[in-house]
Amino acid sequence: AALNPWDVMLCVSGTAIACENALVVAIICYSPTLRTPMFVLVGSLATADLLAGLGLILNFVFQYVIRSETVSLLTVGFLVASFAASVSSLLAITVDRYLSLYNALTYYSERTVLCIHTMLAGAWGVSLCLGLLPVLGWNCLHDRATCSVVRPLTKSNVTLLSASFFLIFLIMLHLYIEICKIVCRHAHQIALQQHFLTASHYVATKKGVSTLAIILGTFGASWLPFAIYCVVGDPGYPSVYTYATLLPATYNSMINPIIYAYRNQEIRRSMWVLFCGCFQAKVSFRSRSPSDV
Repeated sequence: AALNPWDVMLCVSGTAIACENALVVAIICYSPTLRTPMFVLVGSLATADLLAGLGLILNFVFQYVIRSETVSLLTVGFLVASFAASVSSLLAITVDRYLSLYNALTYYSERTVLCIHTMLAGAWGVSLCLGLLPVLGWNCLHDRATCSVVRPLTKSNVTLLSASFFLIFLIMLHLYIEICKIVCRHAHQIALQQHFLTASHYVATKKGVSTLAIILGTFGASWLPFAIYCVVGDPGYPSVYTYATLLPATYNSMINPIIYAYRNQEIRRSMWVLFCGCFQAKVSFRSRSPSDV
């Protein structure tokens, strides 16, 4: 088959995603200190994105080297499960940040750890089920009329996936609005105690709200076009439309390590230890709490 430049770009994107997130997974596994619920969630996100990157690479290889309907179903199911786990992990991180602010006094209890592990188990279980649906028969290989803009997924399958994404996005939007309210309320309480709102408090509050907007905006800008096109698109449309919306969606997995991992000082310090093995801190590193945004 002729080499499609869009497939090449997806493969390059998958390679970058796999390399970035493999480093995050290695750092978290290598460092015994990174075992808090926050880093468990970051590790889950990095693992899901790592698998998604590998899935994009395998999809390219099998598409041009081993052309098989069975292999196509397996790679598509693998990609669906990986990206679903990535989005679900983002939701779990949002819930964790909300709980760390709403229940700050009891956040570090064993109940929180159990809640985090339960959320992750549920997220990965649902993602695995969504990935198995095409493999178990929910595909359009034998009925082309039911195909969606993402072959071999059916229209009803991508509608389910898009509806799940919209639901997750709305939940995250609601939680981030509540987080902004809590942050602003805390700043107001500090201002009342000190009888004025200092410049540092104002800057910190503004920075926190801006960071939340960037996180949610990046997530929405990456996935919303593809999710909307999956619902309104027709398989008769040129495939370039699918590629043009799918490629930005993969960029979210490329940006996630920067937002959720590399900005954390503990992870940066562990990165030095991993690469150098002889890191001696000349400056003190403060571990960011889950409520830091």
